[in-house]
Amino acid sequence: MRVVLDTNVLISACLKPDGLEAEMVRMAVDGTILACITEEVLNEYREVLLRDKFQGVRGRAEAILGDLERRALVVVSGVRVAAAKDEDDNRLLECAEAARAEYLVTGNLRDYPDEWAGTRVVNARSFYEANNAGKGA
Repeated sequence: MRVVLDTNVLISACLKPDGLEAEMVRMAVDGTILACITEEVLNEYREVLLRDKFQGVRGRAEAILGDLERRALVVVSGVRVAAAKDEDDNRLLECAEAARAEYLVTGNLRDYPDEWAGTRVVNARSFYEANNAGKGA
C-alpha cells in the first residue's frame, strides 16, 4: 500500500515515540506500507526535522530520515498542484499523485482536500482504523 506521510507525522513520531504517528513511521520502515517521497518532499523532511527547535529529538529525527531514505519509494512529479492551503503541502499532493498513493497521512486535515487524484487524505487514527479493522488490533 502506497502512502505519503506529511512532515507533521514525522515530527509527531519524534516527539511521541509511542503514538500512532510513530506507528505509521514504523510501518513504513518495516515495509508494511510503502512510503512514497519525491526529492522535494525529502528535502522538506530534512529542513523541518533538523531545525534547532527539534534539537531534543535530533537522534530520532536523523534515524527516521535515514530509514526513510533507504526504504521509501522515490517518485518524480511532473505536475504542479495548487489545491492545499499551504504551498509546501502541495508538494505532498504532487507526490501522492505521482506515486498513485492510496493515502496521504497528515495531522492537519483542514489544510488539504479530502481526496486528491485518487488519494484519500486522512489522519493516522483514521488510517489505522481503516486498515486494521477486524485484525484484532
